[in-house]
Amino acid sequence: MEGIRIDLRKSRYKNFVQLYLYCYYVAGTVGLTSVPVLGIAPHSQATTESVYNAALALGIAHQLTHILRDFGEDARRGRVYLPQDLLAQAGLSDYYIFAGEVTIYFGNFLQNQIWRARTFFHLAQNGVTELSQACRWPVWASLLLYRQILVQIQSSLYRALL
Repeated sequence: MEGIRIDLRKSRYKNFVQLYLYCYYVAGTVGLTSVPVLGIAPHSQATTESVYNAALALGIAHQLTHILRDFGEDARRGRVYLPQDLLAQAGLSDYYIFAGEVTIYFGNFLQNQIWRARTFFHLAQNGVTELSQACRWPVWASLLLYRQILVQIQSSLYRALL
């Protein structure tokens, strides 16, 4: 519910810390609440904490991927989920997002955000193997499909810059 409240109040995020909190509330909590439902494999050697951390990372990775996939649509609604400080460091502003201008600077910025999402997927993958065997496949499928979305975003970016 807090994620929905944030969405209603906020249309910009000053930095990644703020964006991370938003991602935590709208998607990380889904990962966390899924662990008891899916179950940890009976013979898992992993700590419960590490499995929950991986589930949280998967939720964050999914939400970051949503943000990267949907930034154009979000901009048309007046929302920018990309951290303002990182945009500024890249020499960008909301103008580039709203105008739909794909420059080399914007390309480099997106590459860094894709890398960040991939890092969260990497943190998540070890936890998937610790889930009960009967429930692993759907979680693996979501991880692999969302990673593929990042590949598609990257491919589209390269085509736009050529």
